[in-house]
Amino acid sequence: MGSGKSTVGELIAQRLGVSYRDTDADIVAAQGREISDIFVDEGEPYFRELEREAVAAAVAGHEGVLALGGGAVLDEKTRELLTGLPVAYLSMDVEEAVKRVGLGAARPLLAVNPRRQWRELMDARRPLYTEVARVVVATDDRTPEEVAQAVLDALELKNA
Repeated sequence: MGSGKSTVGELIAQRLGVSYRDTDADIVAAQGREISDIFVDEGEPYFRELEREAVAAAVAGHEGVLALGGGAVLDEKTRELLTGLPVAYLSMDVEEAVKRVGLGAARPLLAVNPRRQWRELMDARRPLYTEVARVVVATDDRTPEEVAQAVLDALELKNA
């Protein structure tokens, strides 16, 4: 959350001359409502099933840069789909997250005591992120352009 995956993903896609796709945006478009509304109206398990399906469709049908929602790696089948792909984990600390997104109400998993909940989410997810990632790129105190270049360099991908 707030790592810059959408901004950085778009920059990487531009530099590689490929298309960009975000599975969260796919879900919003298909459902006609925001993710926070899906969480409130249907619950997290329902959203995670939508997410699993969106990721599977995107991995199968998209050849450019793909950004996944922060919880996508919670699903074992999704992690299996990502095996062998050039996955980058954009990491940051909680203070950077606060600066970037304020950990506000639009993030349903952070509704109460957002700093503590962010840390708990990251403690649970970090091992899964590192499991699927070929590279880990810290985003703290870096511009999106610097992060995009660091990802390209770490994955040894060439700019278009």
